[in-house]
Amino acid sequence: MTDRESEPDIRDTIIDKALPHVAFDGWTVTALAAGARDAGLDAARAELAFPNGVIEAIRHFSQRLDQRMLDALAQRDLKAMKIRQRIAAAVMARLELAQPHREAVRRSLAVLALPHNAPVALGLLYRTVDAMWHAAGDTATDFNFYTKRGLLAGVVSATTIYWLNDDSEGQADTRHFLDRRIAEVMEVPKLLGRIGKLGEALPWPWKVMRRHG
Repeated sequence: MTDRESEPDIRDTIIDKALPHVAFDGWTVTALAAGARDAGLDAARAELAFPNGVIEAIRHFSQRLDQRMLDALAQRDLKAMKIRQRIAAAVMARLELAQPHREAVRRSLAVLALPHNAPVALGLLYRTVDAMWHAAGDTATDFNFYTKRGLLAGVVSATTIYWLNDDSEGQADTRHFLDRRIAEVMEVPKLLGRIGKLGEALPWPWKVMRRHG
């Protein structure tokens, strides 16, 4: 196996080993180097695996959560659920997968909140909500494609912030919070549908940000 072929596995390994360090040191070169050492690799291997630094490691962490969420959803009978139940299942699946690494998620949001990281932050959020809608069976190709993702982005962002501080058993409070947010936004597409083609001219940021995910 060549270095190029093994790179995804090496990235996964370094991230896995780095996460405990991230909880204390944040998303830093130091934490990634410690992860490489814990994996039995030279500390410099972290820099080779993530040549663009910490932001690339955060991107990999987020995208891997997205894929694991999709894998988990593939094991469920989503077709038997209503659309709002599918979306709720997707959001909770991702949060449950992230639960062991909640502090790493908190730290990643702090980095992504920096102004110069805004394109990456929006791109990753777009990638997550796009994956959720596809898993839910969404086939929209018109303006609804963007409205659905924009609305879900707000739900995911708010629910994630709530989840970060939720100490209820089994994150029951987060589930209730999510259900309320979904119920609120489910009425919005109906309203936008009445607006008609006027909405198609609105400058939705997803049309630009989708390339950064």
